[in-house]
Amino acid sequence: MQLMKPLLSGLSGLVLLCTGWAIAGEADVVDVEATQASDGTWRFDVAVLHADAGWDHYADKWAVFAPDGTLLGERVLLHPHDNEQPFTRSQSGIVIPPEVKSVTIRAHDSVHEWGGKEMVVQVNSD
Repeated sequence: MQLMKPLLSGLSGLVLLCTGWAIAGEADVVDVEATQASDGTWRFDVAVLHADAGWDHYADKWAVFAPDGTLLGERVLLHPHDNEQPFTRSQSGIVIPPEVKSVTIRAHDSVHEWGGKEMVVQVNSD
């Protein structure tokens, strides 16, 4: 039984660590503002909500996808936002082909990767 105590102690720590990851969940896109610049490129201001839990589990980027799944642009997030939720970050210079009429914005986190709430935004309206 004495040999089992360190093993059980280690396992309970692992369970707590995994539970912390699960509590943070997936990253959600909660708001998007898309603006076309005079040069035809687009700026996206994207609000992300995620229960960042330090460097081990945080929202680490968001991206803009065409309807066929083509990646059109992304904003890499370089640090956790534990005390700033939701948070908004912008990316300019995103090229969207004129035939693309809507894009999907998705958030990514360091544990679950892609998932959570995404938003579809209309672009290139006639």
